[in-house]
Amino acid sequence: MKSDRLLSILLLLQTRARVPAAELAERLEVSVRTIYRDVESLSAAGVPVYAERGRHGGISLLPGYRTDVTGLTSHEARALFALTAPGSHSALGLDGALRSALRKVMVALPAPHRPTAELASRRILIDPDRWMSGPRPTVDLDALETAVFTDRRLRLRYRHSGATRSHTYTVDPYGLVAKAGTWYLVADRGGTPRLFRADRIATATVTDAPARRRPGVELADAWESLRREVEERPVAVRVRARVRRSRLDMLVRIVGSLLATRVEVLPEPAPGQPGSEQGPDLAHAPDTDRASDPAPDPVADARGDAQADAPVGADAERGDPADGASAGEAGGRADVGDAHDEWVTVEIGYTVAGAARQLLQFGTDVEVLDPPEVRAVLAATAARITDLYGGDDLAGEPAP
Repeated sequence: MKSDRLLSILLLLQTRARVPAAELAERLEVSVRTIYRDVESLSAAGVPVYAERGRHGGISLLPGYRTDVTGLTSHEARALFALTAPGSHSALGLDGALRSALRKVMVALPAPHRPTAELASRRILIDPDRWMSGPRPTVDLDALETAVFTDRRLRLRYRHSGATRSHTYTVDPYGLVAKAGTWYLVADRGGTPRLFRADRIATATVTDAPARRRPGVELADAWESLRREVEERPVAVRVRARVRRSRLDMLVRIVGSLLATRVEVLPEPAPGQPGSEQGPDLAHAPDTDRASDPAPDPVADARGDAQADAPVGADAERGDPADGASAGEAGGRADVGDAHDEWVTVEIGYTVAGAARQLLQFGTDVEVLDPPEVRAVLAATAARITDLYGGDDLAGEPAP
């Protein structure tokens, strides 16, 4: 609606001295001509708004002009109170500030919308942690936050994944990102974007030198570039395997979301047909037949832990023949076949053959069909496991 757009323009202009008409058009998804018409409408309504042409021109409000805009809609109020997950604010020391801000917003809300906002905070709960993730290491974000907001360079002592010693780096920070409950520092090192896991930063010192960021690059741009490098890594090894249908859902969760998007949801078998037996409904409870749900860390190296400082994907591309863990999934697809087949054929893409060792956690519920070199890797690993436990008395133990 035009009224919503006019309000959005007014709010944007109050936060910045000058905004280019093209930027307003892009953010509000309209044409530049529409923006100029809206500016004329605001001016006709008595708002002191004007346009400056030229290379550094844009739309501006007269200095000092402010308006009290508290006309939140019911949906906007619900969004504010529902989507305030406590985890991120706690790590930044902003829990108290968040509660205070919400109280002020509640007072400013139109009376008819207050019950909706209050109900949203009681009916919607967001828990950013994975199931059975265990206690998270303590993360001190104070120095990182200071550097980010004061535009200063950081000197870090950082421990790489699997390393026993820390290395020292000087970086130019763009900002902090919380993903799936894990904090990352996004920064340039030598002009190259890097990710640093906050819980592996031993010390962080804010220097007096100003941060030297690449011109025109914001946090969102740097993060998107790093995210694409992680999620769009080239597939070097395609593995075809079969999985028992009863374990397909868990395989999809562990292998990655790209495989999951290509798995069809099949109708339940008719009563009396194979597979129609009713089991417990696990859709409303966490899986408890495993130690953890090892959804891959987005910066996982071949050891399965987040490799965050080296160029993204470097460790995963190098591979570690001693331990493949769960890195390197680039995607896959599934041929679900007939709804009543016991086995489902899947195809998974890995950056290194050793990463397929993650399939061993399924025991005999997953069998790799090809390529032969991956079968050989799994067979060799299984043989080493047999040697490790071969001296134990396994009589009477159930098969895996």
